[in-house]
Amino acid sequence: MTQTPEALCHALLDAARKAGAETADAMAAKGSSLSIEVREGALEHAERSEGVDIGLRVFVGQRQAQVSSSDTRPDTLTAMAQRAVEMAKEAPEDPYAGLADPGQLAARWDIDALEMADPSAEPAPDTLQQDALEAEAACAAVDGITQVQSAAAGYGRHDVHLAASNGFSGGYARTSRSVSCVGIAGTGTGMERDYDGDTRTYQSDLRAAADIGHRAGIRATERHGARRPKTGSYPVLFDERISSSLVGHLLGAANGAAIARGSSWLKDSLGATILPDTLSIIEDPFRPRMSGSRPFDSEGLPTQRRAIVEDGVLTGWTMDLASARKLGMASTGNAARGIGSVPTPSNWNISLTQGSHTRADLIHDMGTGLLVTSMIGSTINPNTGDYSRGASGFWIENGEIAFPVNEVTIAGNLLDMLKTMVPANDARRYLSRVVPSLLVEGMTLAGE
Repeated sequence: MTQTPEALCHALLDAARKAGAETADAMAAKGSSLSIEVREGALEHAERSEGVDIGLRVFVGQRQAQVSSSDTRPDTLTAMAQRAVEMAKEAPEDPYAGLADPGQLAARWDIDALEMADPSAEPAPDTLQQDALEAEAACAAVDGITQVQSAAAGYGRHDVHLAASNGFSGGYARTSRSVSCVGIAGTGTGMERDYDGDTRTYQSDLRAAADIGHRAGIRATERHGARRPKTGSYPVLFDERISSSLVGHLLGAANGAAIARGSSWLKDSLGATILPDTLSIIEDPFRPRMSGSRPFDSEGLPTQRRAIVEDGVLTGWTMDLASARKLGMASTGNAARGIGSVPTPSNWNISLTQGSHTRADLIHDMGTGLLVTSMIGSTINPNTGDYSRGASGFWIENGEIAFPVNEVTIAGNLLDMLKTMVPANDARRYLSRVVPSLLVEGMTLAGE
């Protein structure tokens, strides 16, 4: 048997048909990855993985079952299909389950235009090790760095194919190339750490390893001597590194699966103003060289560029077929799935309208408050939007950075926070989520 993902998908569908499935879809992924970690100038860890994973979903009436395996022998495919059909017969009925109608399917696409896979050769292990060593050396050279916790470089390629009994068949390849570094400043209980890293689709777009290591070192030393601020109500500026988490909470609440369950603090906000009227959130799955780009979703529906929020107004939910059917609406082409899981709604590339001021302008204008550069933990009430997270960063006094802070909790309500946020103009446009630093007024800080 030809072990291509496409051939495996069609072999699975044929096995499902013979086993008695009424309809079915199959996914196959062939992947390889290589990662290198160094420590104190020497190789610490090297890992390579290669494999093929296959998944089959079958329907018997309104009953469905999902099975997966990494064994691609013909006998295994037959056994998988038989097991899946038997499981489906015993599964509870789901009135919203089922494949897309043929008329809904993506009919044509231009994979080359999306540049999802770097055509250059896989980097040699020595190349990755050299990148990691350069990052480590640059971090260690920063005055005040006492230890480089880790420095790593990696590469991965995955070829994915999806096929279904409704006639859909399509696939693509995706590559990634990364370098990361974590530096530590101080000793004992006074240690502080920070990081930098970069992940790109194309090797040629990757930032220099030495720049990544140097930036990780600078960030760590800037946090040395952190202390807790006073408890109170202050403006909070979410640094561009972590500001996309706020947009992520909004996207999670606008997810069709959450809306269908009735467990979302945005469930009554369709058509309502949830952001300042100068801001929009655009989803664009057609940006070249982006990790969130794709021509079709995991149910074979065409993806689309759309405004999730337009001029501050929430325009729609993010839906796959099942959530759309539950809500009596149409899928937005946002189904995502793993080899062993059924589709669920997910977002692709996201961008928030940038502001007209720099981050430095917002720091100057906020007077006294907190600049957050990292967060830990998360307590988000899915029904009310009440928000509480551990944070660290820098205290701002008289419009200037005064000292680093840690062990502080910030709290508020997402509905209120989103309506007051002010964006800077510092978003990195090469990320899949393009979100600038965001200033939020009147949050509660729990410190000393």
